[in-house]
Amino acid sequence: MSLYPSLEDMKVDQLSKAQNYVHHQQQALSASQNNASAPPQNFQGTASSALYPSLDDFMGLDLTANAVLQHMPESGQQVIQYQKPSQSMVSPVTGQNNMGLMRAEIRQGVRQIIACKNEQSRVGIRVQHINKGVFVSFVENGSPAAMAGLRFGDQILQINGVTLAGFDREKVMSLIKKADPKHIEFAIRDRPFERNLTLQKDSSGHVGFVFKNGKITSIVKDSSAARNGLLTEHNLLEVNGQNVVGLKDKEISEIMRLADRSITVTIMPSFIFEHMIKCMSDGLVKNKMDHSIPDL
Repeated sequence: MSLYPSLEDMKVDQLSKAQNYVHHQQQALSASQNNASAPPQNFQGTASSALYPSLDDFMGLDLTANAVLQHMPESGQQVIQYQKPSQSMVSPVTGQNNMGLMRAEIRQGVRQIIACKNEQSRVGIRVQHINKGVFVSFVENGSPAAMAGLRFGDQILQINGVTLAGFDREKVMSLIKKADPKHIEFAIRDRPFERNLTLQKDSSGHVGFVFKNGKITSIVKDSSAARNGLLTEHNLLEVNGQNVVGLKDKEISEIMRLADRSITVTIMPSFIFEHMIKCMSDGLVKNKMDHSIPDL
């Protein structure tokens, strides 16, 4: 089963395959009629040829070849290949090399991170315990933790071989404080409470949801956000992989405005988000949270 970044990608793939099917059916029937020395029939205007007649203006998106090449030049080859049957996924909306989607990817495996402490003997993280697990609730901008790739919502499974299941916040921070300042090993699972959705801007540049203080409050009917399953009572954590926790709404809106047509947002249920940041001051989150763009 193919993995589609968004519902629009899946629908476009289905439409293109339906077009290819009708096209090849017509070719086969025309060839058989020519072999029988019968004049070929004109299929224009028939019910079968009218099936999915065009991908243009689909779901509020202009999907002409020129428009796709203008916004996503890396997808041009895929558009050209529409007339050829293919078993692989056709994704002219998002594109295979979408950097935002790649930066926001949540991997299912466990990874190892090796960090150190800075001149103030700090790693640059804060944690919160939830359901006997320990999660990163703050990454300081420019800190060793940020440079090592720790992200808001990551689950810390072990520190220097010590399993953290059942630890509270104070016990974890004490363990970090006592660790060797030059070498601290973390076993990390990527953001298990978070999920990614890839949305497509419409002709006016909107993806179809409203948020206040980073919390999604409403979904626009028939928008990309509605089609792809975005939910209210969730908080925006990342836009194209960039952490936006603590940013003002207008700053988040500007990041989205400047982004490409495909936008990958990372969200978390609000009740979990609020629990994770409840012990931190607003000033700490707004002024010192790492908002850098992840390296690939």
